[in-house]
Order: sequence, then structure tokens, then C-alpha cells
Amino acid sequence: MKITPCCVAALTWTLKDSLDDTLDTLDDPVEFLVGGDDLLPRIDEALQGYGQGARLDLYLEPPDAFGDFDDQLIFLEPRRLFAGALQEGMIFEGHALPQGVSPELPRDALYTVTDIYPDHVVLDGNHPLAGISLRLTLQVHAVREATPEELQRRSAGAGFFRIPLVAPGNNRVH
Repeated sequence: MKITPCCVAALTWTLKDSLDDTLDTLDDPVEFLVGGDDLLPRIDEALQGYGQGARLDLYLEPPDAFGDFDDQLIFLEPRRLFAGALQEGMIFEGHALPQGVSPELPRDALYTVTDIYPDHVVLDGNHPLAGISLRLTLQVHAVREATPEELQRRSAGAGFFRIPLVAPGNNRVH
């Protein structure tokens, strides 16, 4: 069976940056709904027509991956608003941020703590891979028809690449 929109493909991959540093490796096949919400659109497009055993090497510029870095998504917030232990790398959902943070923070985004100062915390609403060109080597291990439930959900359940991010002027994935 060849990959078409709305079928399920079992994939493995190696994800590298443009300097050839490995960012992620998926060694065991995981199923993704092609044409749904599981993969980036550029990956969906590239997989079309391939079948089991295919290997693809993709180069993704930031607009085709996790978007360009947007300095308007960097926020400096008072440290006193964040009770308890706080560490760089912690991720907060926008709707779960403490009371008193800047009203300009989109509440339907994810924020990573990138710096902690005595009086301030830096929150970054960009995806960690925003602004980075990526090299993705995909291996197709199996292809099957999607179930009605998967089609209705628009997902085979993996969703590695698709966490919604809505920011001013940005409908990219996070």
C-alpha cells in the first residue's frame, strides 16, 4: 500500500539540525495519521506515494518546521509571581501561568523558562526548535488504512509534531 492522505504510516526517524547535531531519534516505529494533525504539513506532503521500506531525507527550513523565532514571544515577568521551585527548562501552559503576568502573553501557548534572575523570569513562547533548519531522515515501516476513529480524531494518537500554538500572527505548530 502506498501512502495517501488519511492513511496511517509507521515511521522511525533521525532529526538533526543544520550543523548535523542529532536532536531526536525515534528508533521504534510509531504510527502517524498522514494528512491529519500528527505531522508537519511538509512531512505529510513528502510521504505521499511512498510505501513500506521507503527512506526519505528531508531538509526543513524554519517556516516548514517550527516557524521563525519571534522575539515578540519573549516575556520578562516578576520572579515573585512564581511560587515554589523554578528551574530553567520548565514549561508552563499559558492558561496555567500565575495571576499577575503580562496580559500580552497568549494564554493558549506553551512557555519555557529560559533564564531566572533574582527579580525576573524570562518566558519564551517560541518552540525550542523555532528558527532552526532541520534535517529529517524518515523510514517507512508499514502503511495501513486509517480507522474511522483515527479519521475523526485526525490522529493515530502520536502527535509528536503537533501541539497547537496560537500566537499573534502565527498559526505554526509547537
